[in-house]
Amino acid sequence: MHKDIADIRINYSKKSLEEADALKNGIDMFEAWWNEAMDSEITEVNAMTIATVKDGIPNARVVLLKAFDERGFVFFTNYNSQKGHELEENPHACLVFFWKELERQIRITGTVEKTSVQESIDYFNSRPDGSKLGAWSSAQSVVIAGKSWLKETFDFYNERFKRGVIPKPPHWGGYRVKPATIEFWQGRPNRLHDRLLYTKLENGEWKIERLSP
Repeated sequence: MHKDIADIRINYSKKSLEEADALKNGIDMFEAWWNEAMDSEITEVNAMTIATVKDGIPNARVVLLKAFDERGFVFFTNYNSQKGHELEENPHACLVFFWKELERQIRITGTVEKTSVQESIDYFNSRPDGSKLGAWSSAQSVVIAGKSWLKETFDFYNERFKRGVIPKPPHWGGYRVKPATIEFWQGRPNRLHDRLLYTKLENGEWKIERLSP
């Protein structure tokens, strides 16, 4: 074990997480922590790791949260990407937020479905033109000949759409992760971290349990 790495440790002590302060609804609790994170001016506060599974092998990457409500947590991507194919085969995922400035982590598990076409169009239309052209230009996750191919493809679509509205590509859109569980983790001294697990019940209510750190 590399000594310098093994010696890295932080004793968390900023806050605690008590059952008395926990909101009854998991989404409401997420929103409360989300608002605190926004007020803390964390860089890319909406960055989240999404883990998918194909043939029993997990795969993870960072994407950006673009919306959330009682229905779930939304992000947008290329449907033909690796994660798109994995979600087509196994529509379950895990999301992880880590806000080190607040010594907090949120872990969400659930099923995944595509957003409506209109939701995808509405968000796509809000993006800068460069991002719109990028969605057309990138065959996400596919091996390409080099950066020159990507630039040439971008230039092609830039020329194609330069006189009109850039439409949403048919292969691009949103996914919604519908939460089954949401775990709130608050770092505490001596690694005795606070962990509250919210599990959504069939009647729509949430069961709250404390987990051992």
